[in-house]
Amino acid sequence: MADFLDEAGFKVLEAVDADEALTVLKARPDIQAIVSDVEMPRGSMNGFELARAVHEQWPGIGMVITSGRKRPGPDELPEAVAFLSKPYLPDTVIEVIRQMALPQVVEPQMANRA
Repeated sequence: MADFLDEAGFKVLEAVDADEALTVLKARPDIQAIVSDVEMPRGSMNGFELARAVHEQWPGIGMVITSGRKRPGPDELPEAVAFLSKPYLPDTVIEVIRQMALPQVVEPQMANRA
């Protein structure tokens, strides 16, 4: 995902899990959006919990949460958070972020990139 977001002109910062994403957010007030999967093998929270934590602490940050296995329940995601079911086209994610008019993204990864 990071590669196609970068190719679309977004500045992409990657985090290995939700905990690292929160650490990056605290250090980088210029971040304007997060793209995250629901399921992350590491860390203390999943993507739904990350969305709620970010919404509480940084309500102006746009968010896209994705999953191929889980769909959010009625109260699992804040109203402003976009949810995309997998599989999705890269252009769909790009369009959602562009509609938010947000140039930067933090993306918690499911695994370290080589």
